[in-house]
Amino acid sequence: MKKIIFHIDVNNAFLSWSAVYLLQHGYQQDIRTIPSVIGGDETKRKGVVLAKSPVAKQYGIITAETLYMARKKCPQLQVFSANYQWYRKCSENLMQYLSQYTPCLEQFSIDECFLDFTGTSFLYKDYRKVAEKIRKEVKEKFGFTVNIGIASNKLCAKMASDFEKPDKIHTLFQEEIPTKMWPLPVGDLFMVGKRSEFKLNQLGIYTIGDLANAPLSLLKRHFKNQAFFLQEAARGIDSSKVIAKSEQNKCISVSETLQYDYKDEAKLKKILLYQAEEVGRALREQRMYAKSIAVTYKNAMFKSYSHQMTLLNATNLTDEIYKNACLLFDQSWREDPIRNIGIRLSDFTMNTQEQLSFFHEKEDKLENKVQEVIDKITKKYGTGSLIPASYKEDSRQSHEKLKKR
Repeated sequence: MKKIIFHIDVNNAFLSWSAVYLLQHGYQQDIRTIPSVIGGDETKRKGVVLAKSPVAKQYGIITAETLYMARKKCPQLQVFSANYQWYRKCSENLMQYLSQYTPCLEQFSIDECFLDFTGTSFLYKDYRKVAEKIRKEVKEKFGFTVNIGIASNKLCAKMASDFEKPDKIHTLFQEEIPTKMWPLPVGDLFMVGKRSEFKLNQLGIYTIGDLANAPLSLLKRHFKNQAFFLQEAARGIDSSKVIAKSEQNKCISVSETLQYDYKDEAKLKKILLYQAEEVGRALREQRMYAKSIAVTYKNAMFKSYSHQMTLLNATNLTDEIYKNACLLFDQSWREDPIRNIGIRLSDFTMNTQEQLSFFHEKEDKLENKVQEVIDKITKKYGTGSLIPASYKEDSRQSHEKLKKR
């Protein structure tokens, strides 16, 4: 059965939603048609551009720059405060509307989601027409526009929706990848951050097609475990599922909003360690094992993203959860400032489903006994009271490196 995934992304969400709100409350101009931005509180660290109008973009104004710099580029710039309560309402209304098409909807961030239409051909004969209906109705009902990407997996649907904007529908099926995706700059590939793009360019890899066809041995030398996943993404290969809200509730997760936006890998991984301990202990208390693990992020611009994997053998051990969380982190962090990070475990089972030899079984029982002792200590003295020496050493070395910089 051919999979059909939609990715729906609100065009310039914060500015568009603010424009709708202002028009509904008597404002005479559509701020999308004038030089305008949505800005944070200038008295705090949030005095930056959160969203910009197409006209403001023509003046060279960019997202995340200070409002001071933006005003220097365009003295007549109009600045409007973010209205997060209204944004949440717009988001909720959109998701509620979209859920009438399929119950398998995964909200990816406040302004984007995935819809899984697989197996609905008896309802929908032409998915392009369904997308066109959604595009038109969103515009008429809510007053803002969306881009829609259609593909056979989440990655390609996401890439397709990022093609020409605004108010457009694009497809990216496997046969279209060489012509539609491979000519794009490698930095346009979902999950490739600025640092990775720079390293790839140094290797002579400038397009997504270059990455897709590069020798894997070359990539492994420079990207280690991340190499395989980078190349699979460049080839449009993605096996992650659309996780509906009903399925998301059947999970254990923990996340932390940070004191400031973190850009340091060592600090972020240290947080993941404490979180792995917390979710692992919650699983062990239920005598359950998880087969799926995800690392979730929210960056400084309030954009959420995540990356997940299915484990070969289900686990509830802190060490295993942490190692896999770090692997996911290495594959997915875009090297952007992070304000919230978390771990999510799902797909629970009552056993590990692992075929063990006699000696491995003894090792496994011993490891579980050790974990039970650790749980008793952490329950009494708190999370983080016992940390494996190897992790402490890694953390100490990272701290030393930071001090030398």
